[in-house]
Amino acid sequence: MSDFPKGLTKVFIGSDHAGFELKQKLIERFQKLVIFEDCGTNSTESCDYPVFAKAVSEKVLKSPGALGLLICGTGIGMSIAANKVKGIRAACVSEAFSAKMAREHNDAQILCLGARVIGEEKAAESFKAFLDAKLDTTNPRHQRRIELMKEMEK
Repeated sequence: MSDFPKGLTKVFIGSDHAGFELKQKLIERFQKLVIFEDCGTNSTESCDYPVFAKAVSEKVLKSPGALGLLICGTGIGMSIAANKVKGIRAACVSEAFSAKMAREHNDAQILCLGARVIGEEKAAESFKAFLDAKLDTTNPRHQRRIELMKEMEK
């Protein structure tokens, strides 16, 4: 049983120093649509992104139905680090279509964004597309491919 209100999605959010300001803007912008749990960082002081990628990934895995949002300079480091956590599928995107496809075709639980790559508007569009999308269960090839990825983790 989830510990958040029905109808709202829980989103564990994290960033490094490069993504801190964009993280704050997205929290403010979407605070009425989702329930955020901020996993850090809490300033623009230099820090190590794998710490926050791990924290968000572990919380997402322990919270069925929850999603994650990770932000660093390019989104790439967060994506690589998050994907090291068994069971996580994190997608680094720069626009809304890829964010939507990450959920619909790959059942990604974590969206990774690059604060130095895309601006606030593109980031917001991408996050909203990610939130609104669901795994496409009408085509069995998506589930088959997800299962193949899970086998790779063994």
